[in-house]
Amino acid sequence: MGDVIRTDAIIVGAGPVGLFAVFELGLLDIKAHLIDILPKIGGQCAELYPEKPIYDIPGYPVIKGQGLVDALEKQIHPFGPTFHLGEMVEKLEVLGTAERPLFCVATDAGTTIEAKVVVIAAGGGSFQPKRPPTPGVEAFEGKSVFYSVRKIEHFRGRRVVIAGGGDSALDWALNLQPVASRVALVHRRDEFRAAPHSVNAMRGLVAEKKMDLVIAQLCGLKGEGGQLTAVTARGADQATFDLACDDLLAFYGLTMRLGPIAEWGLNLRENLVPVDVATFETSAPGIFAIGDIATYPGKLKLILSGFHEAALAAQKAHRYVYPDKKLLFQYTTSSTNLQRKLGVS
Repeated sequence: MGDVIRTDAIIVGAGPVGLFAVFELGLLDIKAHLIDILPKIGGQCAELYPEKPIYDIPGYPVIKGQGLVDALEKQIHPFGPTFHLGEMVEKLEVLGTAERPLFCVATDAGTTIEAKVVVIAAGGGSFQPKRPPTPGVEAFEGKSVFYSVRKIEHFRGRRVVIAGGGDSALDWALNLQPVASRVALVHRRDEFRAAPHSVNAMRGLVAEKKMDLVIAQLCGLKGEGGQLTAVTARGADQATFDLACDDLLAFYGLTMRLGPIAEWGLNLRENLVPVDVATFETSAPGIFAIGDIATYPGKLKLILSGFHEAALAAQKAHRYVYPDKKLLFQYTTSSTNLQRKLGVS
């Protein structure tokens, strides 16, 4: 084991909610280290939906996933967070007491950190896209088979097959239709889990012959050197046929795994962490859960809900980090002290 890093707070997960937790903690002079299994910050917004528009972030009529991550990174810069990326938490040890907790977290990269509070902002845990049920797909991944859209321009003028029937599949079918030379949406049935307005928009483009809708299941891939030339599909009559394409976007959902968090004794409920809605503290004193991984009555899995949760969690975290210091609530608009921390006064 290497040297032990000591800080105030450990945040597990560097998605948008984990990043905003840095801001709320920083306002209260609480330093944070963040650990994320991904090699970059931003969570699902950066990894799966960097170019997907988001419409319900206050103050932004529309902002792309990566744009939101970039803005949050700029917002938390004054607080100097430390990131441990490409690392997974393997072990958590409780060293302190319920009144004055102290935690030791170790990662699979040999990093060891001690802190007075732990904030779990890991979304649904570590995640990976579900692969299409077609043999040999690995040979095409990253070149002509993708599970997210990172650069729309890659698909300009290309023949794109999109597989899936949820929001991601429909959203990208609509967004790529003006860019690609042709888009074909493949789904096993003529019913969709996506938002009704997206389904209606898709059906309108199909009726205008600007997009293809294929009711079938993928069963094979054709091409060489990682480059697709066609996908093979099987219809309801079990007959197979080929769809010419340059790229396949597969949206079959994500496989979520809590990993070691499941062993932390947090009274899990269906792989989610129940919390106190006043503080977002879990059943373990000093451990908080915010974002999609937290559950409580009326929970909405929205980024903006996670921002609210981060703010309240920081208030309770202050009691553990500074047990002998009274917390005085201040507004950033009127407190010169807070403005000084943000570098604006």
